[in-house]
Order: sequence, then C-alpha cells, then structure tokens
Amino acid sequence: MTLQFEIPKMLNLEAFELKMIMAGELYERGKLSLGQAAKLVGISKTTFIEIMGNYGYSVFGNNEDDILSDIQNQL
Repeated sequence: MTLQFEIPKMLNLEAFELKMIMAGELYERGKLSLGQAAKLVGISKTTFIEIMGNYGYSVFGNNEDDILSDIQNQL
C-alpha cells in the first residue's frame, strides 16, 4: 500500500525522520517486527536498533513479559 500525505513545513520533518517515527510506533505497538520496521525505513535491522533510541523507542517491550521473552530468544 502506498500512502501519500502532506506534512506541514512548520514541523520541519525529513522523510527519514518521519519513517523512523512511523516504524518505531508500529514496532512498539506490536504491528511490525524489528526487521519489518527496518525495511519500512530502508535501513538494516542493526542500524534500526542502533538509532531507534534517538527517536524515543526501545528495542525492549514495555512490560516484563516482553523483556523476558527477548532474553529467552537470545539464548
């Protein structure tokens, strides 16, 4: 799906930043995996993980179960 909309100039957002915000939100809401979010932005998964904190997003979930699940998946 292609979505087109106009961003007010006063927000001073570039395409990359807007993609990061959208991908970060969708990842945190559980709608996208890390890989899918990175693909939406057009960067590698590693790069997405490295810079998502700059946009206020965490690779870890917001609850204890998510964090424990992530730790188990790394073992």
